[in-house]
Amino acid sequence: MNFANIKYNDIANGEGVRTSLFVSGCTHHCKNCFNKETWDFNYGKVFDEEIQNKILKSLEPDHINGLTLLGGEPMEPVNQKGLLEFVKKVKSTYPNKTIWCYSGYLFDTQLLQESRARCPWTDELLSYIDILVDGPFVEELKDITLRFKGSSNQRVIDVQKSLASNQVILSPFNEKRKKGI
Repeated sequence: MNFANIKYNDIANGEGVRTSLFVSGCTHHCKNCFNKETWDFNYGKVFDEEIQNKILKSLEPDHINGLTLLGGEPMEPVNQKGLLEFVKKVKSTYPNKTIWCYSGYLFDTQLLQESRARCPWTDELLSYIDILVDGPFVEELKDITLRFKGSSNQRVIDVQKSLASNQVILSPFNEKRKKGI
């Protein structure tokens, strides 16, 4: 698996201050994607042990809330395989830090049911993810008042509550920004 970029001390892609990993490879090709170069699975650098250790170290300070996975598409099967062991390591090292994931795939109909995205690693990977922002970016539904998502079709899902209840449970982060924030 390759990655395109890492943002340390990121405040745009999830709650609080985070380390954000932009993986390479995406087959959605959303109109006006902000990160088109990450569509190519070969773009960027190899996600090796050295870079994984650097990310783990970046998560150590108390002011870092957690890790965000985006891209590209973290839930492409090849990326799920590449991320699973790393995400396990993150959760075992920092059990109180959250893991957010942005995916163009829909949680309930594409990740939990038979689809191109569902693969042998999906269920276990989802078991480590706290928040999933799902659905493709749709330019015609773009709304800058939304928190942590770009278009109104996207959902901010509490993954663990959803898995436990067998239904989609939206996170409070799914709501619009309050005026002045």
